[in-house]
Amino acid sequence: MNFKKTAALLLTGAMIIGAVPVYAEEGGSDVTLSVSIWDSYQEPGIKEILAGFTEKTGIKTELSVIKWDEYWTMLEAGAQGGSLPDVFWMHSNESERYMSNDMLLDLTDKIAESDAIDPANYPEDIWGLYTYNDKYYAVPKDVDTIALWYNKTMFDEAGLDYPTTDWTWDDMFEAAKKLTKEDGSQYGLAIRSDNNQAGYYNLVYDNGGYIISDDKTKSGWDDEKTIEAMQQLEEWINAGVMPSLETMSENGEDVLFQSGKVAMVLQGSWMLAAYKENEYTSANCDVIELPKSAETGRRVSVYNGLGWAASASGEHTEEAWQLIEYLGSEDAQKQQAELGVTMSAYTGTSDAWVNSAPQFNLQAYLNMMEDMEIRPYSRSTVAWENENAEILKGVYTGELTMEEACRQMAEQMNEKLAEE
Repeated sequence: MNFKKTAALLLTGAMIIGAVPVYAEEGGSDVTLSVSIWDSYQEPGIKEILAGFTEKTGIKTELSVIKWDEYWTMLEAGAQGGSLPDVFWMHSNESERYMSNDMLLDLTDKIAESDAIDPANYPEDIWGLYTYNDKYYAVPKDVDTIALWYNKTMFDEAGLDYPTTDWTWDDMFEAAKKLTKEDGSQYGLAIRSDNNQAGYYNLVYDNGGYIISDDKTKSGWDDEKTIEAMQQLEEWINAGVMPSLETMSENGEDVLFQSGKVAMVLQGSWMLAAYKENEYTSANCDVIELPKSAETGRRVSVYNGLGWAASASGEHTEEAWQLIEYLGSEDAQKQQAELGVTMSAYTGTSDAWVNSAPQFNLQAYLNMMEDMEIRPYSRSTVAWENENAEILKGVYTGELTMEEACRQMAEQMNEKLAEE
């Protein structure tokens, strides 16, 4: 599916026609909203935006940053015990489970009455992630795309030209071989078995494969085009251009890249804050659009977007809505982009994000919006994705061929989809 029209809207900066939103101050000074997120790199920018909300409304906020795995444990415990944070990030992996169990505040009527939030000003597919039975349960926070980061210094030392927009995946592989040192001190590439959205999902869609059917009833892992695409990854693994599974299990691609151990990584736009703050990557690295398929010519970015949600059982649901409305507004979304927190979901505001780190070619991420596929999801996304990552480890260790792994992934995924 091609989203050039959506991308164009995002880049043109269409304006809302209507009144400037007014945020009520009544009783605000007596309320402190608990706010939870999982990305420490976004914390400084989010705090600044929250401070603006408090200044405007008098409603205080208390921000907690909880690591990804612990975050979902916290939310699940809070949901069961009736003590969810007032406002928090929601992800497509988990959204349907929370929405279908009435744990998130229904925002449908509030959005309909809002001067600040008009669904037409955000990507339709992002709204789809947070809609259940035709009701809205979160307001889009951001939109993310995938691009290729590379170490300019390593390319210079190897006498290689930097990646270009003409690169195919084969070109990337040839460069990775030349950038890999026999003594194991440097590798050309790193893609972990659990790096799906920012990694191998893009290969699959480039090649005409798919991960899940549109009606979410069937896995695409046993589709021949999917297997063919994933066999490229198998070739890279077998060629030794990536660190061992053990090394990549201990360190994320970002850590290996920031420490000068790998020359290229596929990363989402959400990684900007980390790379901007890291002295090594800021001085030595840059980013460009993903390579494209030599067979189909497609250059797909699998994309996603977080949502700001509220607890259905919270004590301060009206104030929580005021905060969500503020965070989703054009002004706050533009501020998020200007601060370099991440690309924003509101139409036209991500241009400011491109200028937030001029040492990097961030336009590459916006250019990747020309051909996007929404991140595959269902009610049990976490379960089937985690098991797929475990199965893929067998390819990295040589215990399975990629075709065997793909067919196993399809089988277990189909079983879970049937249970939904």
